[in-house]
Amino acid sequence: MSGTHAHGEANGERAKLLSPDEMEVALRAIGAERYHDRHPFHHLLHGGKLGKGQVQAWALNRYCYQSAVPRKDAALMSRAEDRELRREWRHRIEDHDGDFTGEEGGIERWLVLTTGLGIDRDYVVSMKGALPATRFAVEAYVRFVRENTLLEAVASSLTELFAPTIHRERIVGMLENYDFIDDSVMQYFRRRLDQATNDADFALAYVKRHARSPEQQAACLDALRFKCNVLWSQLDALYFAYVDPGFIPPGAFVPEGAGAPILSAGLASLRSR
Repeated sequence: MSGTHAHGEANGERAKLLSPDEMEVALRAIGAERYHDRHPFHHLLHGGKLGKGQVQAWALNRYCYQSAVPRKDAALMSRAEDRELRREWRHRIEDHDGDFTGEEGGIERWLVLTTGLGIDRDYVVSMKGALPATRFAVEAYVRFVRENTLLEAVASSLTELFAPTIHRERIVGMLENYDFIDDSVMQYFRRRLDQATNDADFALAYVKRHARSPEQQAACLDALRFKCNVLWSQLDALYFAYVDPGFIPPGAFVPEGAGAPILSAGLASLRSR
């Protein structure tokens, strides 16, 4: 049961049905408060405050999420009885996996980034070096889309409303601040500027049109909060492992040359407690 609906019941009141425009305002307010562009790790990343090994760790872990997006979208499509929804949603899989015309997808563009950062392609694809928390968060998102209502599944994709802003910040910040980054490895973000906007427009219109009761609206708002938590928790894990206190779990990626100082800082922090 959603927090909004539960609060209304506790006070003996019926939750208010929002107009479509009010619903959009409520959705955008969640992004303003919870989207992961506010996370300290992203401020460090875009501000040029991370070392190459820490950027490698971010790109390697983020691959887990990128590679799961087509699985998430396929799960959503498999539940959609509306042919028009399936037809619209189908291109999202091609956007990430590529298509039969030879157009490379987002996953391949991400691998261009990780290769440009000097990480072995097969190692990235294996996801063996990913943080356990990353894997848990990503699979929780796939499971959410598979098991919750179709409307909630669509609503959970609405973090794309806020994605173009972070992509622009990332393109500018990383190109300006890191001498190991050039424009050739940033094509994933450039391509997503248009793709994310178009996808978000469709999903937003769908949610505004189909969330017809206070309960459905509350569920959609909670779905977007959940998705923000999925993204935020991945950055929490990166910060904990590779920034402060620097505890890298057994089996996870250890940056060459940067691993020892990070681990030492983490141990020093532990001993001082």
